[in-house]
Amino acid sequence: MHLDSALGTGNRLVLKRILHVDRTLFFLRSASPVRDFVCHVGGPQGFPSQPTSPRPSQPALKNVPTSEAIQKHRKNLSDWFRQQPNEERQFGPSFSLDTTHVDPVIRESSLEEILKPSPEMTIQNQLQASRSHTIGLQNLFDVDACGNQVKNVVLYGTVGTGKSTLIKKMVMDWCHGRLPRFELLIPFSCEDLSQGSAPISLRRMITKKYLHLRELVPTLGSSHLKVLFILNGLDRLNLDFRLAHTELCCDPNEPIPPSAIVVNLLRKYMMPEASIIVTTRPSAVRRIPSKFVGRYVEVCGFSDINLQKLYFHLRLRRPECLGASGPPTAEEANEQDNLVEMLSRNLERHNQIAAACFLPSYCWLVCTTLHFLYFTKSVPPTQTLTGIYTSFLRLNFSGEVLDSTDPSDISMMKYVSKTVGKLAYKGVMSRQTSFSEEDLRRCFEVEMKTESELNLLNVFRRDVFSFFLTPSVQSGKEHTFVFTIPAMQEYLAALYVVLGEKKTLGQRVGKEISEIIGKVSEDVTVVLSIVSKVLPLRVLPVLFSLIKVFPRYFSRFTSKDRDTIAHTMAVEMFKEEDYFNDDVLDQINFSILGVEGPMRHPDEASDDEVFELFPIFMGGLLSQRNRAILDQLGCSIKNLAAFEIAKAMKKTVIRNSRKGLPPSELMDYLFFLHEFQNERFTAEAIQSLRTINLSSVKMTPLKCSVVASVVGTTSHEVEELNLASCHLDINSLKILFPVLLRCKKLHLQLNSLGPEACKEIRDLLLHEKCGVSTLRLADNPLTEQGAQYLAEGLAGNTSLTHLSLLHTSLGNRGVEVITQHLAQNQHLQELDVAYNSVSDATALALVEEAKRHATLETVHLYFNDISEEGKQALHALRKERDGIKVLIFLTMGADVSDYWAVILNVVQKNLPVWDRDRVRQHLGLLLEDLRCSRQETANPWKKAKFIRVENEVKRMLGDLQQGTS
Repeated sequence: MHLDSALGTGNRLVLKRILHVDRTLFFLRSASPVRDFVCHVGGPQGFPSQPTSPRPSQPALKNVPTSEAIQKHRKNLSDWFRQQPNEERQFGPSFSLDTTHVDPVIRESSLEEILKPSPEMTIQNQLQASRSHTIGLQNLFDVDACGNQVKNVVLYGTVGTGKSTLIKKMVMDWCHGRLPRFELLIPFSCEDLSQGSAPISLRRMITKKYLHLRELVPTLGSSHLKVLFILNGLDRLNLDFRLAHTELCCDPNEPIPPSAIVVNLLRKYMMPEASIIVTTRPSAVRRIPSKFVGRYVEVCGFSDINLQKLYFHLRLRRPECLGASGPPTAEEANEQDNLVEMLSRNLERHNQIAAACFLPSYCWLVCTTLHFLYFTKSVPPTQTLTGIYTSFLRLNFSGEVLDSTDPSDISMMKYVSKTVGKLAYKGVMSRQTSFSEEDLRRCFEVEMKTESELNLLNVFRRDVFSFFLTPSVQSGKEHTFVFTIPAMQEYLAALYVVLGEKKTLGQRVGKEISEIIGKVSEDVTVVLSIVSKVLPLRVLPVLFSLIKVFPRYFSRFTSKDRDTIAHTMAVEMFKEEDYFNDDVLDQINFSILGVEGPMRHPDEASDDEVFELFPIFMGGLLSQRNRAILDQLGCSIKNLAAFEIAKAMKKTVIRNSRKGLPPSELMDYLFFLHEFQNERFTAEAIQSLRTINLSSVKMTPLKCSVVASVVGTTSHEVEELNLASCHLDINSLKILFPVLLRCKKLHLQLNSLGPEACKEIRDLLLHEKCGVSTLRLADNPLTEQGAQYLAEGLAGNTSLTHLSLLHTSLGNRGVEVITQHLAQNQHLQELDVAYNSVSDATALALVEEAKRHATLETVHLYFNDISEEGKQALHALRKERDGIKVLIFLTMGADVSDYWAVILNVVQKNLPVWDRDRVRQHLGLLLEDLRCSRQETANPWKKAKFIRVENEVKRMLGDLQQGTS
């Protein structure tokens, strides 16, 4: 329901002030990615209010007005939580919480268990712990083991386990009457409460957020309503339960700081009859004294693989996943079923993907990535893989600080980029994916930490560590750690470089000193305090001499940082030590679905050690959209830095693109330019790319969209586009249509293009801007129906000079249609209709028409059903007009055909894809024809030539027999 539609005119200004002070209602910044129902600031949604009415009497409050206010409250909460965040709407359909929610495993815990040293971190220990003392959401407030009624529940869990999603489901259950234990539910975000320090009463705090409850609030302390308060993200509040710091207060009308209200609610000194559920990260659990907690509950995520399967089933097998307005076709439904089945089989192998999906947030990432790879039939230009990962981190971390009690106030993602990013970068540089405890210790520099830094590290290890690093499931490496998702290592490594964290000692010193000199000139005491942290004392005299003599020298280090980053990006982008032949999009697909990928070097054990996304992520992180999101996460990349990096990269990028990259690497290069999202940069890089060879790259709709988007940044003519054996279909041709128009030589052979695809090719040939001169459609099942569309295109085209329809199942009727329209074309020079089951009459008619054609010079007719008599007749027709080349057989009477090498070369190239029995039959006939012609000639030179060609045919027959072709 739109906000304005529920407001009276007089209340809109009041509510605007409320929404201005309280920017978001409920745990918007701490939600996990499986939280399909969080709403972002700036949307139309809000909490509707009621018009002001006279306060009813006390007896009336207990009846009709109370019931109406609560029903209004239920509806407003339900409307709010039904909304979707932008990240969810961008990559998939909108779902209701009732249709896609899967409850994570939750188990009852204790403070002793929370505080005791963690056991050895292995997947087996995690699964075993999560299966003990499980409890249902509806039983959280049941009596405890001693028979005492539980009033306060602490729900804790690490980042990504689904705390906030679980609470949202609880709210929605209450809204729909599925939580009858409580008559009124009031949620608060502790992040919002932490923003204000001005005294406020509990009743005012409630009505400020829920204006429609203003008539009900005065009776909360005296009525018998069963109330549940939800306090989400307690780690954002600094609570102090000491009486000397937080006074006792039982009056809901007395203004006190928000943190004091929370403390007194938990003490049960204020509204002791109310129930409270608190969510927090593990590191902040002990901020509440245990005597005020009735039950500790840990959210363990999807520790049961069946829960993972259920989530994927609900998320991926819905009709809306395909993005179509109507019901899915049988083919689309089968695609969904196959995808879910492949993913399920991969999970059953208990490999690293199953360990990653232990966190519901990674289930969301897997579904979003699969939607990006498969279900997005037409990819928006701004949708990128880097954008998915950046949005994923915003959903999980937003602007959260690592520890609200620490004065540094460092954002969680900034801390991750400096520490985990460093580990990720070192791993990428050394092609390392598993890390020991010693690796972690060295990377986090534990021995060099101050007390404050060690506290931050401890908070990180308790709350965030398992989100990025998890115990390895690979045999023999159970005591090492790997990144939860392999691509996350490359993303964080890229973030580490782009943020400029990869600096030498001298660069770090130079930046710090240059900043301090600008503020305090040559204050030696201040400079000494900074430099002594990073340089040995013996070099200080030399350093101070430099500072006094050349104070501006050190400011130059800052610009050198950008050059270093740019150089790193350019070098890493074009490393040639690749173990995979597939492009990075296929590698992502393999890692998620478990599809057998290309063979690796025998010494390489893991199939996840792919480091080709690293440079792509570096480019993607520099896009304006991703930089804006990272800035919200506390990781700022300045515009000037991005400009300098792009400028330094440009020469290297263009120089390497001219080398002629292999198809899979060229696809990666185009994908990098797409991720970069800089049209000017892309246009300059693509301008020099005249030949695009993507043969044998499986061109999914996503890849086609990437090619169309990148090549579409310029209007230059493409000399040659090779899309042979790329699994193209009619949808691919539609997406690539603007690019195909600009190509002179277009290779579309071996793509299973049928008659419907020929309609698209006809429209291409008839387009006024068509520049195609050579079109190769060999080995596609065009059939007679497709020939009709091609003939229409051929008749009206003015650019085509070479057309190959080799082995396209045209038959006599298809070739006849081509022949009938041939006269209307005045530019064609070569036509290949070989291997199409053409008989004598059809072949003779085609050659007769070719003789009358103004420009046609060569006709290919070999491997057709032409008799010896037909061959002689065609040979005679050729002699009547010099210049027309009719390629039929390997012989011309008692001599070898001048085009024998051309014919055999075509046959050799197509042996792997043609029908072996039919090819063997045709080669046998050619061999017999060669023998007969050899016996008719007495010329020894001609006999030798015949023997040479015969040996070549015998070799090809031998290859067929042995199955080597």
